[in-house]
Amino acid sequence: MEYDLSLFGINQPMDRLDCIQSFVRVVETGSFSAVAKEFSTTQPAISKQIAALEEYLDVQLLTRSTRKLQLTQEGEHFLAHCQLLLDAASEAIASVGKRQNLTGKLRVNCSVSFGQYQIIPYLKEFLSRYPELQLDLSMSDRFIDFLEEGIDLAIRIGEVSNPNLILHRIGITRRVTVGSVDYFRDRQEPKTPVDLLEHNCIVYSNLTTGNNWHFQLPAGGSTQVTVKGNLQVDSSNGIREAILSGLGIAVCPVWVLGDLIHSEDIQVILKDYQPISLPIYAVYRRGRFIPAKVRCFIEYFTDKFKLNPWVSGL
Repeated sequence: MEYDLSLFGINQPMDRLDCIQSFVRVVETGSFSAVAKEFSTTQPAISKQIAALEEYLDVQLLTRSTRKLQLTQEGEHFLAHCQLLLDAASEAIASVGKRQNLTGKLRVNCSVSFGQYQIIPYLKEFLSRYPELQLDLSMSDRFIDFLEEGIDLAIRIGEVSNPNLILHRIGITRRVTVGSVDYFRDRQEPKTPVDLLEHNCIVYSNLTTGNNWHFQLPAGGSTQVTVKGNLQVDSSNGIREAILSGLGIAVCPVWVLGDLIHSEDIQVILKDYQPISLPIYAVYRRGRFIPAKVRCFIEYFTDKFKLNPWVSGL
């Protein structure tokens, strides 16, 4: 079968494909400057690509104002075909590419503490295995939008309910209820979850359950307690430091505390009432295929986490 390369613009099909990719990302992010940063170029360069595409098609794809970008009717129609085209191109490359020679940039997002304790320690070996791959690791405790920030893959802890995302479970987060020895020096240790109501509890504000703490009962089943306290923190590292400072009791992932669990500074309580464990997912956008670089990252960390006692799901 012969392909009419003129559809991509004169004799420069790859340049035209670059323009199409820029167009799609501008629509997804709503920002020329964001796409310029993503592609390591300038905002005028991205604007020229979109303008060249519109000139070649002889239609206006976007309406621009100082506040927002909006697709025209022709732009909406064109966008749908462009997304299919880029998916097909990526799938074709991935289908014949050698996984040991992965190239390009892989954009991964995770929380600050999980990246610090569970991702970065493995990256030297991972990047040595794939030396031509560039990893862009963004660590943030806020929720991010995949499309707006151009993320290929994210690590999420807890249940994720988004039909546009694919989830691969790669580990589990076991949690403990803890306070510092100093905190309990003049206070009675809770014996049941209900006793937490008499204590100052530190709440992790990014958890969807908020101040509703869920525990497994010794005889089976579960219970929950709505705790209260004068501090909530949006960072696991912040929770860790608040515990060590004697500010109160917290439910905390074991991988955040690490060997501190066995130290003389930390007191693990309610050992017969374990906080509900949370799954660890590798999450990526739903599509017709898994990019090779995403697949390799997932497989690598799945294998590593099986041997890691802090996050092993075995």
